[in-house]
Amino acid sequence: MDAEGQSNHLKAYGITYWSLERELKVQWLLNYRGGSFLLPNLEIIERECKIRGVSYELISESKAAEILEYIESPSQNMDAVVLEKAPKIAVYSPKGNVPWDDAVTLVLTYAEIPYETLYDEEVLNDELLLYDWLHLHHEDFTGQYGKFYRAYRSAAWYMEEKRQAEALANKLGYDKVSQAKLAVALKIRDYVVGGGFMFAMCSATDSFDIALAAEGLDICEPMFDGDGTTPGYQNKINYANTFAFTNFTLERNPNVYEFSSIDMTTKRQQPKQTDYFTLMEYSAKWDPVPTMLTQNHTVLVKGFMGQTTAFMRDEIKSNVLVLGENKSNGEARYIHGIKGKGFFTFYGGHDPEDYTHRVGDPKTELELYPTSPGYRLILNNVLFPAAKKKKQKT
Repeated sequence: MDAEGQSNHLKAYGITYWSLERELKVQWLLNYRGGSFLLPNLEIIERECKIRGVSYELISESKAAEILEYIESPSQNMDAVVLEKAPKIAVYSPKGNVPWDDAVTLVLTYAEIPYETLYDEEVLNDELLLYDWLHLHHEDFTGQYGKFYRAYRSAAWYMEEKRQAEALANKLGYDKVSQAKLAVALKIRDYVVGGGFMFAMCSATDSFDIALAAEGLDICEPMFDGDGTTPGYQNKINYANTFAFTNFTLERNPNVYEFSSIDMTTKRQQPKQTDYFTLMEYSAKWDPVPTMLTQNHTVLVKGFMGQTTAFMRDEIKSNVLVLGENKSNGEARYIHGIKGKGFFTFYGGHDPEDYTHRVGDPKTELELYPTSPGYRLILNNVLFPAAKKKKQKT
């Protein structure tokens, strides 16, 4: 899985998942040649690699033992993690057609990793309990329709989305979309606390935390829900309820395409040509969790924009790990934390191979980016629940 040895990093994850589905023994060799996978020398796996265009090397049992012994050496920042089972994957996404694509569903489809889609009704009916891993599609959990009001309030898709959201909220027994979304966010919180793994990108990251922090408050202006807001709601925000963020200021203006001070999109001073973020290095033997999540064939990953592009470092809780950052901008791009018995990862930006993906832009064709480092980070998270858990030391 290093840069030189693998022609299709993304589909290699699909091969690994496919092997786990068949209850075959898999080891993830952390920090060894880009985070390689050690699979049984079976004809069916070799054939599948050839079909999918995945590079592989055949090694003897003695060579495999030699590699594992090298990895176990205290002098090497490496580890071998056993992957036990293929996690059952759910994507939280609206049922209808929306005018944007989602990076996670794109890469799952390309890597040939199966997933199922669910939305508000299924979440409120406790169907999350059937899944090991949940991705939050491009979403607004605050009930403000993505803060698209200024640019798209007259667009047919915006009006239809608003109508559908209101109808669904009423069907579920809520007077407002914000109330329904809060109920969904609370169910997702409980899923994570109970041991689930949640992965979110773009606006699903900060809007999720904002919804939790604003429980019991009305932060939606009249054009969103037909009535006024709770007086002085900023001073009533409960940061103790959030997963990752604290001490943020909400954006009150409905015409501003922003939820709060968490996001760095409008504060960035970085031209596209030099917009990269650095993956942090962790001890594979002592901290296998963040090490798994940062496996890649490069430590520098191209930046990319989104409604929520990156996170203000000063507004991230101290118990949350920063996995990727742009120090010159003072921003975190990729963060991870523990909530109860479960885990969450927030990844800023919309599409790792489309720098300024906008509403209505065509989807990214991943056949053109089979070795994408930015997309690899997503797939690290997909495989993470399969790992035999070791207690994190720091």
